[in-house]
Amino acid sequence: MTAQIVSGRTVCAHRAHLQSDDGMIGKTTAHKFEVPSDEMVAVLRQKTGAERLEIASRMFGSARRMLISHLTREHPDWDELRIDQEAARRLSHGAV
Repeated sequence: MTAQIVSGRTVCAHRAHLQSDDGMIGKTTAHKFEVPSDEMVAVLRQKTGAERLEIASRMFGSARRMLISHLTREHPDWDELRIDQEAARRLSHGAV
């Protein structure tokens, strides 16, 4: 894992190597995520588990709404079912 400062924030990059059952290395994916500040960590540590789950649920809902809005603009010919299916596929990293 590597870390770098971007616009005053620490961003970590993690590279995952996918390996199949036969031992062959598959595609490599890179993920970047922002490391929360010490202040934010302190605030979150004061929350109960239920409060943290509520925050995560609201963030997921917000991400889903933004994705659906994006897909609707990018694919005006898609019906609501197709938009929902694509949003589910993307949010589940292809598991759906």
